[in-house]
Amino acid sequence: MRPLTVLCIASYEKGYEFLREAKRQGCRVLLLTSHSLKECAKWPMESIDEIYYMPDDKKQWDRQQTINAVSYLSRSEALDRIVPLDDFDLEMAAALREHLRIPGMGETTTRYFRDKLAMRRQAADKGLNIPDFEHVLNHDKVNAFLDRVPAPWVLKPRFMAGAIGIKKVYTKDEFWRIVDGLGDDQSNYLVERYIPGHIFHVDSVVSEREILFAVASRYGRPPMDVSHEGGVFATRLLEHGTPLEKSLLEKNALVLSAMGLLRGVSHTEYIQGREDGKIYFLETSARVGGAHIADLIAASTGINMWAEWAKIEVDGGAGNYTLGEVKNNYGGLLVSLARQEKPDTSGYNDPELVWRMEKKHHVGFVVSSPSYERVQYLMDQYLERVREDFLAVAPPREKPTE
Repeated sequence: MRPLTVLCIASYEKGYEFLREAKRQGCRVLLLTSHSLKECAKWPMESIDEIYYMPDDKKQWDRQQTINAVSYLSRSEALDRIVPLDDFDLEMAAALREHLRIPGMGETTTRYFRDKLAMRRQAADKGLNIPDFEHVLNHDKVNAFLDRVPAPWVLKPRFMAGAIGIKKVYTKDEFWRIVDGLGDDQSNYLVERYIPGHIFHVDSVVSEREILFAVASRYGRPPMDVSHEGGVFATRLLEHGTPLEKSLLEKNALVLSAMGLLRGVSHTEYIQGREDGKIYFLETSARVGGAHIADLIAASTGINMWAEWAKIEVDGGAGNYTLGEVKNNYGGLLVSLARQEKPDTSGYNDPELVWRMEKKHHVGFVVSSPSYERVQYLMDQYLERVREDFLAVAPPREKPTE
């Protein structure tokens, strides 16, 4: 019996543990990635049987060219799974599955996990609590929204990830100046009521529509604020058993059911309004959370989201997947740009420090402990120290970068 052949698509460098776990599961692992990464990426080559490159001179792959390339590859490779390792690869993977008739999430369901408009419409249809929004399409409807919903508003690109390309807008004149400048790209945006408050994320493992694992965390400053104004990115697990954690996990189950996630992993974000205390759904995804959130979850719970995802994909609904052992520790993560090319973090040496970032002009830590209070104390201390010792600020990203 031949091994399962998994084609992983990664336009950006990530997903090492998925590749390693797929190989541990006995798969033939193929990687399709960007040509611009050929000389610089440090892929775990011991876990990859073959690697192929797509031209990305314009920082994106041509859809038809990719379909042609993978169809040609399929003449000699019998592909069983196609897995996107980055948010920006979901649509391409879905298009390939549809074209080659390979099992997995198709283009319609993928829209609910990539298109901020589609996921909001679906959430509204299912009765979920979401901020008021309007598609930037019909100008009369948009003006009615701007007149009805008090400023500020948030202008969001439908297909970017995280806070990339998002703008907070304070007046109608400012809004229309920005929108007029978008030209034919206007329909790729939506406008949404800005709700101040704490932002949370729930990271989940799903098998055959059942959530087998979910952990709720709270960001420090909202990621959009960090992206636009600079600062330290931080998040920490919520205290277990609290009404807030319970409410987030319940709403998360409703969201993933509404979006139709059959199997895989998800990173979903919510906001608790400062004025009304209500929890609103913001956006979801069918991927592992970025910015080293996977490292935080692994250190705190023992669950490696990348590895569990690989196991689920390999199982393919056969019913043989079982979740790894879960620990109930707490954890916190912080990441910051650093003024120094190689920051000296040797002074950060608490025994609870379990992960340290090694990247030029960056500093990052994960702390983990069975004690919720200890994690809070360390995170508060480290945030202050990192701001003083290392913090640097860069302009916000309008487009994805490697």
